[in-house]
Amino acid sequence: MTRVVARVALALVAALGLPATLAAASPPPASAITGASATIVRVNVPGREGVELGAVRWPTSPSVEVQSFAYPADGSIVSLGRSRAAVSALSGEASTAQASAEAVVVSLFEGAVVASRVSAAVSAGASPRTAGADLARSEVQGLRVLGQDVAATPGTTVRLGEWGSLTVLAQDAGARARAPFAAQGSTTALRVLLAEPRQGLPAGTEIVVGSAEATAVAERGRPTPPTSPRPESPPAEPPKRPTPPRAPEPESASAGAVPGGPVQVPPRVSAALTESGYVFPVYGPVSFGDSFGAPRPNVPGGWHHGEDIFAPSGAPVLAVADGVLHTIGFTKIGGYRLWLRDRSGNEFYYAHLSAYSPLAVEGREVKAGDVIGFVGDTGDADGGLPHLHFEIHPAAMVGLGYDGVIAPYPILLAWRRAQDISFSAGRVYVPTSAGADVPPPGAVLLLADDIGPRSGLVPGALESALSP
Repeated sequence: MTRVVARVALALVAALGLPATLAAASPPPASAITGASATIVRVNVPGREGVELGAVRWPTSPSVEVQSFAYPADGSIVSLGRSRAAVSALSGEASTAQASAEAVVVSLFEGAVVASRVSAAVSAGASPRTAGADLARSEVQGLRVLGQDVAATPGTTVRLGEWGSLTVLAQDAGARARAPFAAQGSTTALRVLLAEPRQGLPAGTEIVVGSAEATAVAERGRPTPPTSPRPESPPAEPPKRPTPPRAPEPESASAGAVPGGPVQVPPRVSAALTESGYVFPVYGPVSFGDSFGAPRPNVPGGWHHGEDIFAPSGAPVLAVADGVLHTIGFTKIGGYRLWLRDRSGNEFYYAHLSAYSPLAVEGREVKAGDVIGFVGDTGDADGGLPHLHFEIHPAAMVGLGYDGVIAPYPILLAWRRAQDISFSAGRVYVPTSAGADVPPPGAVLLLADDIGPRSGLVPGALESALSP
């Protein structure tokens, strides 16, 4: 079976003509285009044909999954368990690209290098305003080199006796800070370079386990026609603002909902929410770009009204502010979703959840940092990478209905950098087993105490919830 898998992978590589090495990522060249590629295993042998497994590139081959792989047949040089690679990309004025390669139970040179899990992941985003790349989801778990535990810190290099060296999480990312904005990132989880011949391989042989590359380039849009200044009007007594209505659901909004119909231009506006008191909506390692305004034929208006925050399935989803939860339930597009209205009347939309926490009750008041649900892939995200779809609807724009929305990217960056509020204590909660089934809505995902009613901002709250 492993030989058949290897031959299929080699045929795929030959057909696609994929490069043997990752391109430089700082900064993207002028000729760069939006795209993504990933490889599970690659063996480059000087003067000989190498071996490549799980090489994918967007859009020709978006994903591949194998149960096991061994090279050669006895696995003495490379052996790994279930592995997969996936890529996706979307080009336009707001472009995004993601690539990932993952393998479990990795062994190189008969156990000289072992790891329980290897993951290379990169995402890039670019818009007419900004660009950036994220490599935070790349990791190597359970790494042991020559019988010794090694911390998988990005950029670490370990000597393999006199015969070679190992580089862990070699990463590169860069962005073009002028129009057209562009970003590119690349990561290699494990890279072994032989300094001396070993097990039939000559000096100079390179073995890579887990590599990914993503590039996003914002395409130039049509110039906006100038607008005539509005005539001044005498000041009037401002009316009392009524209670803000709930933001309409994507399914119930109109105009441009039919695929192939007119596509509305997303508003280029910004809105200050508050000076402080907001938190990032997902707890733990995440990856996101700037896809606001990207084409989405299956939603009203035909464009992306929010941002996709990629995270492990089951990662805790947090209330971004003090407020009230409402409109909790399942829809065809959003899957398991809910709305949060903060005390200023701003609305926040969460979609594609895998489950709710017990706090997710209609009309329930929550605090910033409370766990209200868990990342998933329900609704029209089924079959894709787990992520949270997140939208911001300012109170001052509720009159625009579902289109009264602003680009979340710069605000998410500020929250991610803890410019508003930070966790003073707490432990990241993620499922411990890869591919574990996620409970249905309403279930508590922890085995012991429920962390839902507790605030992630209280020192020691998560520690006490996770303690026996």
